[in-house]
Amino acid sequence: MNELSINAMPTPSSSSQVWQVDFYQRPVCDRDGTPLWELCVVIPDRNFQTSAWCVRSEANPAWIAARFAEIGTPPAELHVFRPESLSLIKTAGQTIGTTTIATRRTIALKRYLQTRAADYIRIDGFNPDLARTYDPLAVGRPAPVPLDDGLHGDQWRFASLTPRDLEALLDRPLRFKSAPASLHPLTLGLASTAQIPGVVFDAGRRSLHLARWIDRQIPVAIDYIPGQPDGLVLEVGLADRWILATFNDTEVKTAGQLYRERRDTAQGLHFLLIRPDDSDMTYTGLWLLQPA
Repeated sequence: MNELSINAMPTPSSSSQVWQVDFYQRPVCDRDGTPLWELCVVIPDRNFQTSAWCVRSEANPAWIAARFAEIGTPPAELHVFRPESLSLIKTAGQTIGTTTIATRRTIALKRYLQTRAADYIRIDGFNPDLARTYDPLAVGRPAPVPLDDGLHGDQWRFASLTPRDLEALLDRPLRFKSAPASLHPLTLGLASTAQIPGVVFDAGRRSLHLARWIDRQIPVAIDYIPGQPDGLVLEVGLADRWILATFNDTEVKTAGQLYRERRDTAQGLHFLLIRPDDSDMTYTGLWLLQPA
Protein backbone atom coordinates (compact mmCIF):
# COMPACT_ATOMS: atom_id res chain seq x y z
CA MET A 1 0.00 0.00 0.00
CA ASN A 2 2.31 2.73 -1.33
CA GLU A 3 0.25 5.66 -0.05
CA LEU A 4 0.89 4.56 3.50
CA SER A 5 4.58 3.83 3.18
CA ILE A 6 7.21 6.28 4.37
CA ASN A 7 8.96 7.40 1.22
CA ALA A 8 11.72 9.94 0.75
CA MET A 9 10.27 13.42 0.51
CA PRO A 10 11.10 15.49 -2.58
CA THR A 11 13.66 18.24 -2.22
CA PRO A 12 13.03 21.91 -3.03
CA SER A 13 15.33 23.68 -5.48
CA SER A 14 17.10 25.69 -2.77
CA SER A 15 16.97 26.62 0.89
CA SER A 16 14.34 28.91 2.37
CA GLN A 17 13.90 31.12 5.40
CA VAL A 18 10.52 29.69 6.45
CA TRP A 19 8.81 26.30 6.31
CA GLN A 20 5.14 26.14 7.29
CA VAL A 21 4.54 22.78 8.97
CA ASP A 22 1.62 20.68 10.19
CA PHE A 23 1.66 17.22 11.80
CA TYR A 24 -1.65 15.69 12.77
CA GLN A 25 -4.03 12.75 12.44
CA ARG A 26 -6.04 12.44 9.22
CA PRO A 27 -9.17 10.47 8.23
CA VAL A 28 -6.94 7.70 6.84
CA CYS A 29 -6.18 4.52 8.82
CA ASP A 30 -3.60 1.76 8.79
CA ARG A 31 -4.53 -1.92 8.38
CA ASP A 32 -5.49 -2.10 12.06
CA GLY A 33 -7.92 0.78 11.73
CA THR A 34 -5.71 3.25 13.64
CA PRO A 35 -5.66 6.81 12.24
CA LEU A 36 -2.41 7.76 10.55
CA TRP A 37 -0.50 10.96 11.14
CA GLU A 38 0.61 13.11 8.22
CA LEU A 39 3.46 15.59 8.06
CA CYS A 40 2.81 18.45 5.64
CA VAL A 41 5.47 21.01 4.76
CA VAL A 42 4.91 24.08 2.60
CA ILE A 43 7.67 26.47 1.56
CA PRO A 44 5.83 29.55 0.32
CA ASP A 45 8.71 31.39 -1.35
CA ARG A 46 9.68 28.24 -3.32
CA ASN A 47 6.11 27.26 -4.25
CA PHE A 48 6.91 23.88 -2.73
CA GLN A 49 4.76 21.47 -0.75
CA THR A 50 5.13 17.87 0.31
CA SER A 51 3.72 15.33 2.76
CA ALA A 52 4.58 12.00 4.37
CA TRP A 53 2.52 9.45 6.32
CA CYS A 54 3.45 8.19 9.77
CA VAL A 55 2.00 5.36 11.88
CA ARG A 56 0.95 6.40 15.38
CA SER A 57 3.68 4.39 17.13
CA GLU A 58 6.35 6.45 15.32
CA ALA A 59 4.69 9.87 15.63
CA ASN A 60 7.48 11.58 17.51
CA PRO A 61 10.08 14.36 17.07
CA ALA A 62 12.76 11.97 15.83
CA TRP A 63 10.57 10.84 12.94
CA ILE A 64 9.72 14.44 12.07
CA ALA A 65 13.36 15.53 12.21
CA ALA A 66 14.32 12.68 9.88
CA ARG A 67 11.73 13.85 7.34
CA PHE A 68 13.00 17.41 7.65
CA ALA A 69 16.50 16.17 6.83
CA GLU A 70 15.15 14.53 3.67
CA ILE A 71 13.74 17.84 2.45
CA GLY A 72 17.08 19.61 2.49
CA THR A 73 18.86 22.53 4.15
CA PRO A 74 16.98 23.53 7.32
CA PRO A 75 15.23 26.90 7.23
CA ALA A 76 15.67 29.74 9.68
CA GLU A 77 12.16 29.18 11.06
CA LEU A 78 9.39 26.61 11.22
CA HIS A 79 5.91 28.15 11.41
CA VAL A 80 3.19 26.10 13.15
CA PHE A 81 -0.49 27.00 13.61
CA ARG A 82 -1.79 23.86 15.34
CA PRO A 83 -1.36 23.80 19.15
CA GLU A 84 -1.63 20.00 19.27
CA SER A 85 1.51 19.53 17.16
CA LEU A 86 3.57 22.51 18.33
CA SER A 87 5.60 20.66 20.95
CA LEU A 88 6.49 17.78 18.61
CA ILE A 89 7.58 20.09 15.80
CA LYS A 90 9.45 22.41 18.15
CA THR A 91 11.50 19.51 19.52
CA ALA A 92 12.19 18.27 15.98
CA GLY A 93 13.23 21.80 15.01
CA GLN A 94 15.72 21.92 17.86
CA THR A 95 17.25 18.72 16.52
CA ILE A 96 17.99 20.38 13.16
CA GLY A 97 18.93 23.73 14.72
CA THR A 98 15.84 25.64 13.66
CA THR A 99 13.59 28.00 15.61
CA THR A 100 9.88 27.19 15.76
CA ILE A 101 7.37 30.05 15.68
CA ALA A 102 3.77 29.59 16.84
CA THR A 103 1.60 31.64 14.49
CA ARG A 104 -1.85 31.47 12.96
CA ARG A 105 -0.57 33.24 9.84
CA THR A 106 0.33 30.20 7.76
CA ILE A 107 -1.79 31.04 4.74
CA ALA A 108 0.00 28.86 2.19
CA LEU A 109 -0.06 25.82 4.48
CA LYS A 110 -3.75 26.22 5.29
CA ARG A 111 -4.60 26.41 1.59
CA TYR A 112 -2.59 23.26 0.97
CA LEU A 113 -4.31 21.40 3.82
CA GLN A 114 -7.74 22.29 2.43
CA THR A 115 -6.73 21.06 -1.02
CA ARG A 116 -5.03 17.99 0.40
CA ALA A 117 -8.20 16.97 2.29
CA ALA A 118 -9.92 16.26 -1.02
CA ASP A 119 -7.22 13.68 -1.87
CA TYR A 120 -7.83 11.41 1.12
CA ILE A 121 -10.88 9.70 -0.39
CA ARG A 122 -8.60 8.19 -3.06
CA ILE A 123 -6.10 6.77 -0.54
CA ASP A 124 -6.22 3.21 0.75
CA GLY A 125 -7.35 3.33 4.34
CA PHE A 126 -9.69 6.30 3.89
CA ASN A 127 -12.27 6.30 6.71
CA PRO A 128 -15.56 8.00 5.73
CA ASP A 129 -16.76 8.10 9.34
CA LEU A 130 -13.69 10.09 10.40
CA ALA A 131 -13.95 12.23 7.28
CA ARG A 132 -17.44 13.43 8.18
CA THR A 133 -16.10 15.32 11.18
CA TYR A 134 -12.64 16.14 9.83
CA ASP A 135 -11.77 19.81 9.44
CA PRO A 136 -8.19 20.33 8.19
CA LEU A 137 -7.90 23.71 9.93
CA ALA A 138 -9.74 23.02 13.18
CA VAL A 139 -7.89 23.55 16.45
CA GLY A 140 -9.05 23.32 20.03
CA ARG A 141 -10.51 26.64 21.16
CA PRO A 142 -10.79 27.20 24.91
CA ALA A 143 -13.52 29.46 26.27
CA PRO A 144 -12.54 33.14 26.50
CA VAL A 145 -11.12 34.21 29.86
CA PRO A 146 -11.73 37.60 31.56
CA LEU A 147 -8.76 39.92 31.89
CA ASP A 148 -7.19 40.34 35.31
CA ASP A 149 -8.40 43.47 37.10
CA GLY A 150 -4.94 44.99 36.84
CA LEU A 151 -5.10 44.97 33.03
CA HIS A 152 -8.27 46.98 32.56
CA GLY A 153 -7.91 50.50 31.18
CA ASP A 154 -9.73 53.62 32.29
CA GLN A 155 -11.96 53.65 29.21
CA TRP A 156 -12.20 52.29 25.69
CA ARG A 157 -14.03 53.02 22.44
CA PHE A 158 -14.47 51.88 18.87
CA ALA A 159 -12.68 54.03 16.29
CA SER A 160 -11.77 54.13 12.62
CA LEU A 161 -8.91 55.57 10.55
CA THR A 162 -8.26 56.10 6.87
CA PRO A 163 -5.17 54.34 5.44
CA ARG A 164 -3.28 57.65 5.43
CA ASP A 165 -4.11 58.36 9.06
CA LEU A 166 -3.16 54.83 10.05
CA GLU A 167 0.21 55.10 8.29
CA ALA A 168 0.83 58.42 10.03
CA LEU A 169 0.05 56.82 13.37
CA LEU A 170 2.48 54.00 12.63
CA ASP A 171 5.21 56.63 12.15
CA ARG A 172 4.68 57.99 15.68
CA PRO A 173 7.01 56.93 18.51
CA LEU A 174 5.52 53.74 19.96
CA ARG A 175 6.88 51.56 22.75
CA PHE A 176 5.15 48.52 21.25
CA LYS A 177 4.23 48.09 17.59
CA SER A 178 3.32 45.19 15.32
CA ALA A 179 2.63 46.11 11.69
CA PRO A 180 3.63 43.32 9.28
CA ALA A 181 3.98 44.49 5.68
CA SER A 182 1.28 42.00 4.68
CA LEU A 183 -1.25 43.89 6.82
CA HIS A 184 -0.55 47.40 5.57
CA PRO A 185 -3.49 49.01 3.75
CA LEU A 186 -1.42 49.50 0.59
CA THR A 187 -0.46 45.83 0.50
CA LEU A 188 -4.12 44.85 0.86
CA GLY A 189 -5.11 47.26 -1.89
CA LEU A 190 -7.53 49.24 0.25
CA ALA A 191 -8.95 52.45 -1.16
CA SER A 192 -7.69 55.74 0.27
CA THR A 193 -11.21 56.44 1.52
CA ALA A 194 -11.54 53.13 3.36
CA GLN A 195 -12.46 53.24 7.04
CA ILE A 196 -10.21 50.84 8.94
CA PRO A 197 -11.86 50.00 12.27
CA GLY A 198 -10.15 49.59 15.58
CA VAL A 199 -10.42 49.60 19.34
CA VAL A 200 -8.71 52.27 21.45
CA PHE A 201 -7.91 51.81 25.14
CA ASP A 202 -7.03 54.78 27.33
CA ALA A 203 -5.30 52.98 30.16
CA GLY A 204 -3.75 55.78 32.18
CA ARG A 205 -0.92 54.60 34.41
CA ARG A 206 -1.67 51.03 33.36
CA SER A 207 -1.02 51.69 29.66
CA LEU A 208 2.55 50.39 29.68
CA HIS A 209 1.60 47.32 31.71
CA LEU A 210 -1.38 46.56 29.46
CA ALA A 211 0.58 47.10 26.23
CA ARG A 212 3.43 44.89 27.40
CA TRP A 213 1.00 42.10 28.33
CA ILE A 214 -0.85 42.30 25.00
CA ASP A 215 2.39 42.26 23.03
CA ARG A 216 3.53 39.11 24.83
CA GLN A 217 0.26 37.36 23.98
CA ILE A 218 0.80 37.88 20.22
CA PRO A 219 -2.56 39.47 19.34
CA VAL A 220 -4.32 38.23 16.21
CA ALA A 221 -7.80 39.77 16.09
CA ILE A 222 -10.53 41.47 18.11
CA ASP A 223 -14.01 40.02 17.63
CA TYR A 224 -17.26 41.80 18.43
CA ILE A 225 -19.60 39.13 19.87
CA PRO A 226 -23.32 39.98 20.13
CA GLY A 227 -25.05 38.43 23.12
CA GLN A 228 -26.40 39.07 26.59
CA PRO A 229 -24.24 41.05 27.17
CA ASP A 230 -22.28 41.91 24.01
CA GLY A 231 -18.53 41.61 24.25
CA LEU A 232 -15.12 42.17 22.75
CA VAL A 233 -12.91 39.10 22.57
CA LEU A 234 -9.17 39.32 21.89
CA GLU A 235 -7.78 36.35 19.92
CA VAL A 236 -4.13 35.70 20.76
CA GLY A 237 -1.43 33.12 20.14
CA LEU A 238 -2.64 29.94 18.45
CA ALA A 239 -6.03 29.52 20.10
CA ASP A 240 -6.34 31.53 23.32
CA ARG A 241 -9.05 34.15 23.84
CA TRP A 242 -9.49 36.95 26.35
CA ILE A 243 -12.56 39.04 27.16
CA LEU A 244 -11.57 42.69 26.73
CA ALA A 245 -14.96 44.19 27.60
CA THR A 246 -18.66 43.46 27.97
CA PHE A 247 -21.50 45.94 27.48
CA ASN A 248 -25.27 46.37 27.14
CA ASP A 249 -25.41 50.02 26.05
CA THR A 250 -27.44 50.41 22.84
CA GLU A 251 -25.12 53.02 21.30
CA VAL A 252 -22.06 50.87 21.97
CA LYS A 253 -23.83 47.86 20.42
CA THR A 254 -24.54 49.91 17.29
CA ALA A 255 -20.90 50.99 17.18
CA GLY A 256 -19.86 47.35 17.53
CA GLN A 257 -21.98 46.33 14.58
CA LEU A 258 -20.45 49.12 12.48
CA TYR A 259 -16.99 47.98 13.62
CA ARG A 260 -17.71 44.47 12.38
CA GLU A 261 -19.08 45.72 9.04
CA ARG A 262 -16.03 47.92 8.46
CA ARG A 263 -13.70 45.06 9.37
CA ASP A 264 -15.34 42.86 6.74
CA THR A 265 -15.08 45.64 4.13
CA ALA A 266 -11.39 46.19 4.95
CA GLN A 267 -10.49 42.52 4.27
CA GLY A 268 -10.43 41.87 7.99
CA LEU A 269 -7.85 44.57 8.73
CA HIS A 270 -8.33 46.37 12.05
CA PHE A 271 -6.16 47.78 14.82
CA LEU A 272 -5.69 47.91 18.57
CA LEU A 273 -4.32 51.12 20.07
CA ILE A 274 -3.19 51.56 23.69
CA ARG A 275 -2.49 55.05 25.00
CA PRO A 276 -2.31 56.74 28.42
CA ASP A 277 -5.17 59.17 27.69
CA ASP A 278 -7.12 60.85 24.91
CA SER A 279 -4.79 63.85 24.54
CA ASP A 280 -3.31 62.43 21.30
CA MET A 281 0.12 63.38 22.63
CA THR A 282 1.44 59.95 23.62
CA TYR A 283 0.82 56.44 22.32
CA THR A 284 2.01 53.25 23.99
CA GLY A 285 1.19 50.39 21.61
CA LEU A 286 -0.33 49.77 18.18
CA TRP A 287 -1.05 46.43 16.54
CA LEU A 288 -2.43 45.78 13.05
CA LEU A 289 -4.72 42.77 13.25
CA GLN A 290 -6.54 40.40 10.89
CA PRO A 291 -8.38 37.13 11.59
CA ALA A 292 -6.27 34.08 10.77
